[in-house]
Amino acid sequence: MRHLLMQESGKIRLPGIPRFHFSESPAMSANASTILVVEDDDIVRMLIVDVLEELEFTVLEAEDGGEALAILADSGNAIDLMMTDHGLPGMDGRELSQRARQLRPALPILFASGYAETIDVPSDMHVIGKPFSIDQLRDKVKSILK
Repeated sequence: MRHLLMQESGKIRLPGIPRFHFSESPAMSANASTILVVEDDDIVRMLIVDVLEELEFTVLEAEDGGEALAILADSGNAIDLMMTDHGLPGMDGRELSQRARQLRPALPILFASGYAETIDVPSDMHVIGKPFSIDQLRDKVKSILK
């Protein structure tokens, strides 16, 4: 089983366990941004989604590139950021990002990777290394969406 990606001083929400609490909680309540999370590992995706929802983002989920492209193709979905695992099976995150930009040329894209220091991402895209803390994720997303 892969290692969990979230580290924090509070608690992580798992079934039957109370929601986590942040040691410091910058105001993000006026935030109406929507983030599409693309992650093939169900547990990792659940943790990322839970954290982003706790930060008061609206979150859409996809477990692979095909599902993500279907969500992006629906013009009714307002999406402010796509966060994708770089190492997706089948269509990897880089190919997904290229196809996503064909559908939505201005879409900000954040890659999550355990090999962040070695992956090559286009200069107008962003990367966060796994494992990452909740604070690192919050700060990275906030900096992209500013």
